[in-house]
Amino acid sequence: MMSSGCRTFGCGKPLSWNCAHPSTAAPGHQNERCPLGREACGNCCVEAGNSRLLLLRAQNQVLKKGVVDEQANSASLKEQLKMKDQSLRKLQQEMDSLTFRNQQLAKRVELLQDELALSEAKGKKNKKSGESSSQLSQEQKSVFDEDLQKKIEENERLHIQFFEADEQHKRLETELKNRLEVLETDAAQHQAVVDGLTQKYIDTIEKLQNDKTKLEIKSQTLEREAKECRFRAEECQQQLKNLHADLGRRLDDSLCIINEKVPFNDTRSSKYNALNVPLHNRRCQLKLRDIAGQALAFVQDLVTALLNFHTYMEQRVQIFPIDSATDTISPLNQKQVPLKPLCIQFSQYLHENASYVRPLEEGMLHLFESITEDTVTVLETTVKLKVFSEHLTSYTCFLRKILPYQLKSLEEECESSLCTAALRARNLELHNDMKKITAVFEKLHVYISLIVLPSTKPDGLLRTNYSSVFTHIAAGLHGFHNVMKEISKHYSQKAALEHELPTATQKLITTNDCILSSVVALTNGAGKIASFFSNNLDHFTASLSYGPKGGTEFISPLSAECMLQYKKKAVAYMKSLKKPCSDSVPYEEALANRRVLLSSTESREGLAQQVQQSLEKIAKLEQEKEHWMLEAQLAKIKLEKENQKLQSSLTGQLVEPMPENSVLPNTAEQEKEEAIKKTSREPVKRMSLIGMLTMTTDSKEAPDAKSREDLIKNHYMARIVELTSLLQLADSKSVHFHAECRALAKRLSLAEKSKESLVEEMKLASQSISRLQDELTTTKRSYEDQLSMMSDHLCSMNETLSKQREEIDTLKMSKGNSRKNKSR
Repeated sequence: MMSSGCRTFGCGKPLSWNCAHPSTAAPGHQNERCPLGREACGNCCVEAGNSRLLLLRAQNQVLKKGVVDEQANSASLKEQLKMKDQSLRKLQQEMDSLTFRNQQLAKRVELLQDELALSEAKGKKNKKSGESSSQLSQEQKSVFDEDLQKKIEENERLHIQFFEADEQHKRLETELKNRLEVLETDAAQHQAVVDGLTQKYIDTIEKLQNDKTKLEIKSQTLEREAKECRFRAEECQQQLKNLHADLGRRLDDSLCIINEKVPFNDTRSSKYNALNVPLHNRRCQLKLRDIAGQALAFVQDLVTALLNFHTYMEQRVQIFPIDSATDTISPLNQKQVPLKPLCIQFSQYLHENASYVRPLEEGMLHLFESITEDTVTVLETTVKLKVFSEHLTSYTCFLRKILPYQLKSLEEECESSLCTAALRARNLELHNDMKKITAVFEKLHVYISLIVLPSTKPDGLLRTNYSSVFTHIAAGLHGFHNVMKEISKHYSQKAALEHELPTATQKLITTNDCILSSVVALTNGAGKIASFFSNNLDHFTASLSYGPKGGTEFISPLSAECMLQYKKKAVAYMKSLKKPCSDSVPYEEALANRRVLLSSTESREGLAQQVQQSLEKIAKLEQEKEHWMLEAQLAKIKLEKENQKLQSSLTGQLVEPMPENSVLPNTAEQEKEEAIKKTSREPVKRMSLIGMLTMTTDSKEAPDAKSREDLIKNHYMARIVELTSLLQLADSKSVHFHAECRALAKRLSLAEKSKESLVEEMKLASQSISRLQDELTTTKRSYEDQLSMMSDHLCSMNETLSKQREEIDTLKMSKGNSRKNKSR
């Protein structure tokens, strides 16, 4: 379309040169300027991009045509390959038939040869036969030989033809396969290029659309944020004005009150402010007690490790380099001090380690016990820290005392004949480590004694040096940890080398293992203490000394005492104001009741109905109670009447008047006794609360009947009480189940309603999703159509613009030529 030159730019350069930017132009064209100037070149960039897009589309069409042609060629080649396969199968069938025929002929030749051999054998036996038979056999033999020779030649010719056809078919097949592979690779490459360009264009369009939507959303959000910021700025300005006015008014009021009511303000002077009593910081005290407890645990672990280390070192001194079971004495023991051998003295010093190490734990324990919630813990009041410092001083002196013995023992081990070069190097390293550990403890002792000074001599340490002293203590603890790590490393190497010696005993190996475990425990304890002190260093420097509010002076022991007295007075005053609260429901039970009330699903109507039902039941029970009380009173009255009747009848029968005729007193008395027995044995009816009982009025059986009646009465009364309780329980359960059923029914109805609403919402959501998808597809299609139309429009505009520029250039050229001609 524009092969003659760069019509877009109007500069007449070849199309392969990029005239849009000097860096991409062809050689010799970078420094040349377009005739239309810089603005025209800027506009031409867009036109060049559009022309490249058109060119790529044309190339895409050409590639598609090439792919289609290659696919057609591959299909035709596949058809040819199928035909060749068919012809190959035919030739294969012919070859099979020929081989079968050849086998038949071979069998025929064998039969003929067998017959010839038989005939020759017969000919030998019958040499005397006639000449006619010999001539006939010769003729038959010659005929068979000719026929066999022809068949052999024909078979050879067919073999040659089949071999040539097979070779030609294989060669053609390989050529077609190679050509098919080349065409398939070309088609795949063309298709990949087409797919890549298509995907590139689609990605570019989607990216532009996303950028456009993002920019629109960003602009809207920025506009909203700008409006909100303007509104907030106005509000903040108004609040600032109000705040300034309020603060100014308060300042004026405060100044007036101070000037009128305060004759002397002692907080302005640090000297006078130091006399004020500071507030008691309970949280700081609890924190310090917690820290002291952690430090006590770490010191206990460290003390245990030190005790083990010194004890096992004492054992090692006694068994190495020569076992104590032997009678030979080491050269070190042969050197005499004024009182005892050096080794024995070293062992005795190590044996006394507990008297120097145990007090460290006791001193830290006293310090921990002195820090309570009701005390003020600052450097000026921690008197118990001096005890710990004294114990640390004694332990440092102990280390300084045993250091020469340790160094001499190591030197003796180096001078021993059993010591190798590697073992001597480890001993020298331990020699230096022992010096370092003693120096570290001396350093820690110096700084801890400095911390003790504020509680013993207030002017002995400046308050500005507190933080630096704590920092040096933390550095010393880290140095202690590093030295212990070096000792652990060197001693583990030394123990491994000593275990390899031929004279190493099991006792020595066990002692070395114990020393190594104690050294590892010391290393771990030192690391824990160092990390603990470093983590709490800021708290130590900030809270160990505090003073009155607004002052720079630190607290003194006298003001601390005043603070504690005022704290006790305040606590007593608060206790006097505190009144005992009335008994109430416990907090946990109230929370449980609240959860029950909140979790209950019964409505107010259901509860009101239950209350009404219970009131009705109570009224019915009251009526029944009144009824049964009346019945009981009536039954009691009846019982009393029946008892009176019974007693009157019994007394009338028993007390009768004596007869006047007493001639036969014995017979009368006998009749009287018989009458009494008869009346006593007659059945008597008795009424009670549980019914009527028929009984005889025998004097012996009366108490049994009464006790039996009481037992029956008690049994039935217990049964009545049991049935009443069961009835009440069943009634309460039925009410509870009824309430639960009603609540479940309500929950079921609510769940069904929510299910229906959720189904409706789901339908609406699915409809909105489908609608949005349709809108998305339509908008996408419309954007694609618009982009294609715009690209076509830009192409047409580029063509018209290029034509117009060509016309302008030709007119300019013609005008210039006409001017030259006129000038001539």
